[in-house]
Amino acid sequence: MSTLQLLPEVRAFLSQPGKLFIGGSWQAARDGGDCPVENPADLSIVNTVARAGEADVNDAVAAAKAAFEGPWRQCSAVRRSLLMLRLAELLEQHNEELAQLITLENGKPIANARGEAASAANIIRYFAGWPTKIEGSTVPVSPASGNPMLNYTLREPVGVCALIVPWNFPLTMCVWKLGPVLATGCTAILKPAEQTPLVAIRLVQLVEAAGFPAGVVNLLTGQGSRIGSPLARHPDVDKIAFTGSTEVGRLIAQDATGNMKKVSLELGGKSPNIILPDADIKRAAKGAADGIFYNQGQVCTAGSRLYVHESVLEPVLDELSRHARSHVIGPGLDPATTLGPVVSLRQLNTVQGYLRRGVEEGAELICGGQRPEHLEQGHFIEPSVFLDRQERACVAREEIFGPVLTVMSWSEPEELVARANDSPYGLAAGLWTNDLRAAHRLAAQLKAGSVWINCWNVVDPASPFGGYKQSGWGREMGKNVIDAYTETKSVYVDLA
Repeated sequence: MSTLQLLPEVRAFLSQPGKLFIGGSWQAARDGGDCPVENPADLSIVNTVARAGEADVNDAVAAAKAAFEGPWRQCSAVRRSLLMLRLAELLEQHNEELAQLITLENGKPIANARGEAASAANIIRYFAGWPTKIEGSTVPVSPASGNPMLNYTLREPVGVCALIVPWNFPLTMCVWKLGPVLATGCTAILKPAEQTPLVAIRLVQLVEAAGFPAGVVNLLTGQGSRIGSPLARHPDVDKIAFTGSTEVGRLIAQDATGNMKKVSLELGGKSPNIILPDADIKRAAKGAADGIFYNQGQVCTAGSRLYVHESVLEPVLDELSRHARSHVIGPGLDPATTLGPVVSLRQLNTVQGYLRRGVEEGAELICGGQRPEHLEQGHFIEPSVFLDRQERACVAREEIFGPVLTVMSWSEPEELVARANDSPYGLAAGLWTNDLRAAHRLAAQLKAGSVWINCWNVVDPASPFGGYKQSGWGREMGKNVIDAYTETKSVYVDLA
């Protein structure tokens, strides 16, 4: 087993404990508390970070509000765009450093972490094009008075935004939310997941280096239970954007009602993936395997429910098993690794619990389901495939957030869509076919925010992303997300 050598910059970063960033100043938590950050591949503690509390929340909100009402509000659209372009350049320059931090704290293979770091720069660069394109309009109104009247609209930033992001894509999720905040002229309090704060700290260091005014971006690390609710309840927070579980999303939404702040939520999923009988079986099976095993299955859009036409069920199962067994399981810093550990012991226990329950409830375990014998330490689990002919086991119904695929067969097209839509979630769906008419017909019937045809997990900053039903409120990315961070003001001028 070969292990990638950490860059000197990464070693230097890890030699200092992580601090909060409030009002342009790096500082310890008010109560002096801290939290360890674990490497899920070997259970070592790679660093500690400040554990923010409610007093730190109040400080960060005050700093963000002061920046919003002060220097940032006076910053021109062109200047905001230039600052964002500088940030994108810095992200590119520090790609390998960011990737190594992602792998250290999240566990994902280094190749995947490099891809995540590269996409972060592209996302910021996309949103850097927006500041000069956020426009109002003139409206032809017809007042009852009959007086000539000019009516125009203004698009204004909503204000102070709390951004709460998950651990599965610890850099991507930060910039998904930070991009539109900076583009629209809002200010931010960024709260990374307690498992993966390191890359967020490095990101904010680059924000500082890019030259953004103090208070525009603030950072609170630590436990979500100590920070999330105070942010959601705070009367001076104007918007909260959260990505995570549906259960926590409900609590965030409830807390946000105090001042009726804007809320956007990107929540859970149990996404259906469909293989039609005319599909290219090898391509479809590989796409289905990648759709669930990528990132150790820790993806909100993971294709965890696979519906396979009964005429091709056996060859698809054979191909899925081959793909699952071909994965090289190991530490993410080993370049040969294609499947790393899940992020924590808690997540490992959750996945193992579902594997046991799946068998107990009648699903047939086709492959996987065990801890790798050669890896004594770390939160590793084999990629697993179930066949559930009755579609009743928990593994076919509940979000697992691990490398666990449940396969079901189908024969009648009339029942297929109803079965695929029979879920409280509606984040993503996919289908594999060479029949163009069937592809468009099914895409229109699937209740999901993203539908992928002969592909999976394709995202782009120019295209909206979000879910139906209990998969969330609102959309991220694209022009749609600009609405989520702006208010529209209507101005009337009597010209009589």
